[in-house]
Amino acid sequence: MSSPRSRANMVHVYNCHPYASQQIVQVEQEPGLVCCGGGALFVVASGGCKVEAYSVEQEGCPLICRFSTMGTVRSIQHSKTGDYLVTIEEKNSATYLRAYTNWRYQAEGKARVGVRLLGHLLRGASVRGGVQMEIIEIPLSERPVAVACCSVTGDLLVGCEKTLVLFTLRRPNQQNLQSQSPWPNTQQSSSQSQGQTSSSNQNVSILDFERSVIVHLPKMSLKQVALCGGYVAVQAELEVLVLKLEASSEPQTPDDSSDTNTCDDPLEDQSDLLLIPRQLELLGDRAKDCDIPVSIEKTGLEDKGQYTLSYVLFRRFTPEFFQGCSVEETQLHSLQLYPLYTKSQLASTEEPACVFCFFSLPNAGYLYSLKGGVELLSAYQYPEKVLEAVLTDTLLHVITKNALQCFTVRCAAVAARIDDPYIDTTMKACPPCSLEVCALRMQLFIGLRSVCVYGRHVILLSAADMETPDESERSTQRRSRKWTISSPKETSAAAHGWNLYVVDTVSPLVLYREMVEYSRHYSETNPQAQSLRHLLSEAHLLLCASSLQQSSEGDHTVSLQKDTEGQTEGQTQTQTDRQELQEALRQNCAQLGDCYSRASQKDCHQALPYYRMSGLSVTEVIVRNRPLPSSPHSYGLGFLFYLKHFLLEETEQTLSQESADEVVDIFSQSDPSEIISVCASPSMTNISPARTLRVFQHLEATAGVSVPLTITMATMMLRLDDLPQFTQLMDRHPEMLLVYGFIDEPRLLLHGGGGGPHALVRPTSLTRQLAKSQPGLLVAGMVALHENNKAQLEQADHIFKELGCENCLLVDFWEATLMASSQEAVIQELLFRLASVYIERLTHTNSDAHSGLPRTRPPRRPLKSADDLINSSSHYGSLYPWLTVLCPAHTTSFQHQEALHKLQSLLCGPSMSIGSVLPLLERLSEDTLWGFSLHLLCATRRGQFDSSIEKLLDRCPQAIIAFANHHLQDRHMALWWKKLLPELCNRTRAAGDNSILLAALKETLVVVATETSPAQFLELVPDDGTASYFLPHLLTCSQRHLLA
Repeated sequence: MSSPRSRANMVHVYNCHPYASQQIVQVEQEPGLVCCGGGALFVVASGGCKVEAYSVEQEGCPLICRFSTMGTVRSIQHSKTGDYLVTIEEKNSATYLRAYTNWRYQAEGKARVGVRLLGHLLRGASVRGGVQMEIIEIPLSERPVAVACCSVTGDLLVGCEKTLVLFTLRRPNQQNLQSQSPWPNTQQSSSQSQGQTSSSNQNVSILDFERSVIVHLPKMSLKQVALCGGYVAVQAELEVLVLKLEASSEPQTPDDSSDTNTCDDPLEDQSDLLLIPRQLELLGDRAKDCDIPVSIEKTGLEDKGQYTLSYVLFRRFTPEFFQGCSVEETQLHSLQLYPLYTKSQLASTEEPACVFCFFSLPNAGYLYSLKGGVELLSAYQYPEKVLEAVLTDTLLHVITKNALQCFTVRCAAVAARIDDPYIDTTMKACPPCSLEVCALRMQLFIGLRSVCVYGRHVILLSAADMETPDESERSTQRRSRKWTISSPKETSAAAHGWNLYVVDTVSPLVLYREMVEYSRHYSETNPQAQSLRHLLSEAHLLLCASSLQQSSEGDHTVSLQKDTEGQTEGQTQTQTDRQELQEALRQNCAQLGDCYSRASQKDCHQALPYYRMSGLSVTEVIVRNRPLPSSPHSYGLGFLFYLKHFLLEETEQTLSQESADEVVDIFSQSDPSEIISVCASPSMTNISPARTLRVFQHLEATAGVSVPLTITMATMMLRLDDLPQFTQLMDRHPEMLLVYGFIDEPRLLLHGGGGGPHALVRPTSLTRQLAKSQPGLLVAGMVALHENNKAQLEQADHIFKELGCENCLLVDFWEATLMASSQEAVIQELLFRLASVYIERLTHTNSDAHSGLPRTRPPRRPLKSADDLINSSSHYGSLYPWLTVLCPAHTTSFQHQEALHKLQSLLCGPSMSIGSVLPLLERLSEDTLWGFSLHLLCATRRGQFDSSIEKLLDRCPQAIIAFANHHLQDRHMALWWKKLLPELCNRTRAAGDNSILLAALKETLVVVATETSPAQFLELVPDDGTASYFLPHLLTCSQRHLLA
């Protein structure tokens, strides 16, 4: 809740000319009412019963047609969709509501006119093709006060004193005549309606209306109504209420009340009191708390759909005295609901992305945004009494008694944020919706009465009244103190005292260029002036609004052209206009970037998105921000913010040596703490290393030694090919501190990667040198970057592959990362990769050993041996004892032995998933003992002990006891006598004097005698066994049992 003035924004006044030319419409009789739409101006003679239509799109505004009405017209409106006129007429003290369709057909001089009631179609020619103008009588139970047409759907809203009646536009000649789609349905608006405005020779369609809903507002005396895309606005003398009318296919239950507000006014019966309501503003859901009850009357068509109402906005004002306006004259006027489409929408075929509500008092106007949250965008303070106002995409036109004035609007700022989600980020920017409005130059007239707008044409009706010269002079002096005034242009010399003007506004590009020229006054005197930024922001919104208009109007203009040549010319002109507009937008963004580059801490960040949108290179931005001679070492905060962000991001733009050295100078003077990050940027690869090294040495002398600074200095030494100095600098700090330095500045090791895990990265010169001289430091640094989310696993893989180290350092990196990582997904991925590598190495080293070729010495040994990994990583398990028996050391090459032990260690560890490695092991044969050991490990890990015992006895019986001692424990202990003992007995009997089997049998009997009772042991002795062989073990078992 607030008063109009407490919420009003300050109004800036700029000496720019929004109006280009004006012409007088040659009408014979004094106009009483005017309205416009569809490229036509409709004039109703004062007190007459005739409507004349003039073309506002042609020079001289020639007459299109004229036709008579059935009564004296009191109100007239044109609907863009459907191209029809609706009037409130009086005849014989009765009031009528009529709609005039196919009125353009009268331009051909045909006199045929059909008159019918709502819902009663005419037969004959009208049905076959709509070859005559039709007048549709719309019966009402109450006297109509105001009418409004929806520009989206073409529906008609009629306001009576306490009632609203909605009529839905129908097209009976279309295929969907019998189907009724619930309102609001923007798809039912005709795609032909725009075509009807172009030529009267086009086929005209039959229109009809259907009464859809009746809304009662018993506590509100309606004066004006508005309708747009489901939003309904009603206006009383000092109150405005906006509702959202939505269709629902579900019928209401009898218990549901259609009365959305049943508040009772306790002071309703106190008629002897003079009540002055308090000012009130309720937005969104709070609007339902107003004391205006609203109810929906059932029309008998409920089976076709129900309607629900919700409150959107309520505003109440208090009568106030204003200069030139008495308290009694303080009433609301100029209610308007205005739709706006974004670039991605096609006008009149979709629901508008934005809907705005405007209304005005004589001294102030108010603009609200309704969709996506109700918000007061602008409050306009007028210096004198305003009679009427009209809202457009780019400007708000208002008329006083003797002047046409215009203000800027913020509709484009709202639409831009809906159309582009990157607005208000570091990528793109747009002036805020709350930006203070400004007034442009006014145009003087005499006795203005009404105003309406079509496109860039402002239609004014003036009628001179009797004013003394002294009063006129005082009025002019009063305006001259507050407004910049253009001299009145030549008016008609006719003596009738009234005129009808068509004033053309300049194109947005022309007005933009004038604003830019006007802004130079501020830039020359005070480049950091708030007015300069405000004026350039106004120019930006003007271009944004023009861009929205081109997107909707340009496509439609081309689609209406019939011949190929005309279409090509139209497309060429549209493309040229768009290119000019885009170029102006880029220039404006560059100028706004310049403004914000020297702005305060609060707003300096805006320089980044505006410079990005300008398309300027970094070098061009640097040139624009070089310090003035009066302040040789001063750089703006916004410029530094832009420069840091550019250098911190990974781009393909590389600075020249001159520009890169200038950047080093800029940061050494303005922000030395950022110079290390600046020099690590891939865009700075062309910097002079010797010159930069001197800067670093000076920084080290003043700020002290730091690890990132030392590494950066070493990088410069490397670029100077001074390897001894490089080594000396790198030896200053222990390896762990150097790793911390890489974490602080990852771009010392890698460039790129700013776009996510799949972004391309490349190694730096320091990375290549470390791969040769200090591979352990490189691997430790890359592991640290991965664990601190500075680099992804795939990016690190790419770095090592770029270095040509995919067979050595890359595997070392995986092993080190496996030891350091705590992420289960990463661990399993690395385990699989390492198992694949080890198997690959086993395959190649084995094939080389049997090929007879000379062995090539590998470039270097791994950083970690198998023993190192077993001792330092929980994922590498200690080798089972029987593996040593099965695969004794030094039986193969060192590389083969290391790969085998690492793979065996992984299979002995707790983390490796056997199911994932089994397909890889299929490549390895069991013919060799080392291959057999791997398959046996997998079988053992899967619990296949029976088959493993058999295989091991077949291939290597000397390892069976070690195998059994390790695996046949606890719940598997019974396998000693259930599986192993019978197998050994059978094999010993068959083999005869096999010492290995006999030794194994003896060890097995020792374990069995220890773990079983004498009775169980006797049952285990084979029937054909030698008693003397088993008796010592039976004796041992009995003695142990007696002691127990």
